[in-house]
Amino acid sequence: MRFWTVGDGSGEGRGPCPVEVWSLPPDELNVVRDAVRSRLAWDAAVTDGELKKLIETELFRRETARRWTAAQRKAAVERLFHSFRGLDALQPLLDDPAVTEIMINRHDEIYVERGGELSYSGISFESPDRLEDLIQSVVGRVNRMVNEASPIVDARLPDGSRVHVVLPPVALKGPCVTIRRFPDRPLGMRDLLAAGALTEEAAAMLQTLVAAKYNLFVSGGTGSGKTTFLNALSEAIPAGERIITIEDAAELRLKGASHLVSLETRNANSEGKGRITTAELIRASLRMRPNRIIVGEVRGAEALDMLQAMNTGHDGSLSTGHANSPKDMISRLETMVLSGADLPIQAVRKQIASALDVIVHLSRFRDGSRRVTDICEVESSLTEGDVALRPLFRFEEEGERSGRVIGRLKKAGELADTRKLVFAGIREAAE
Repeated sequence: MRFWTVGDGSGEGRGPCPVEVWSLPPDELNVVRDAVRSRLAWDAAVTDGELKKLIETELFRRETARRWTAAQRKAAVERLFHSFRGLDALQPLLDDPAVTEIMINRHDEIYVERGGELSYSGISFESPDRLEDLIQSVVGRVNRMVNEASPIVDARLPDGSRVHVVLPPVALKGPCVTIRRFPDRPLGMRDLLAAGALTEEAAAMLQTLVAAKYNLFVSGGTGSGKTTFLNALSEAIPAGERIITIEDAAELRLKGASHLVSLETRNANSEGKGRITTAELIRASLRMRPNRIIVGEVRGAEALDMLQAMNTGHDGSLSTGHANSPKDMISRLETMVLSGADLPIQAVRKQIASALDVIVHLSRFRDGSRRVTDICEVESSLTEGDVALRPLFRFEEEGERSGRVIGRLKKAGELADTRKLVFAGIREAAE
């Protein structure tokens, strides 16, 4: 029997451990777990309290357990309890509201993000097999499948957290899992304003554009807050409108949406059949009388279907994509469309210019903050054969103070195409 705390107390190695972990050796842990599982086979409908009593009974049959302190006993019981009713070793991290991301590089190398900073968690699984058992349980709950033949999958937890899994042989160090967590209460535009993500003026403009059914596209790098921002933008959708959301793993939580249909893609089964793609769901949504179509993220050929939907009377659509700048997002959309369709590049650019109205770009700064850095209007006509962008707001950095980036989103221009504002009755037509 051994008890351990990650790190040796000297502050060396992987850094300080925020969680003290008491652990049984893997073989003894498995013996106790199997004993409890065999008892549950006779009575699976036990309450949480009954399960903890059962774990205590089995655990303290071991001679060494009788010498533990009360804290050690509690930690050991909780660890085993979470392996049946929670997410095993990860449950303490999921119970910590400050943790926004959990990154499992291998079964005994787990990092977390708190407040935009990465740190070693001090938590581990006793073996790669135990981690893989948990992975299979998680993906199975949402009718997904992951194995050596299909080693990459997206899934979600019951609380809406997004899960990305990569298994060996693709992941060389062992099963790799990334869990993106979201607040219990989705952040709204007021929350983003309080966090300094954008200014009141920019927020008011974006909310007006959403209400007037402009097609908005949110771009940014990984972890820049695209999904959170999409949730916040959706607050401006008038009540009663029929909204169709399309995602790989459902994570959007639209506050106040009373008429909502959520669609989720599906991977192929073990026979390679049954796959349902984002492109197919976009096409299906067009026959569902949507007032708004929200595509969680476009990554490939489905970009053409999204653009065509925006160009065929489905105004007010919203979507996100990965890019380093608004101009890069235009280039990426071109590449996505061309990956699935044999079209002239000029035709693709005309589709983009006609479909998109505004691009909002988010960035994650070196201090961990996430902010809007650009808001650009997409001009409806090409300029010298390229899609042209008109800056409306642009972030200007002014320096750094106490480790925090100082700057402000400043107005850079006026919206040129006001036709939808006029049609929505928000602005009068110019005489």
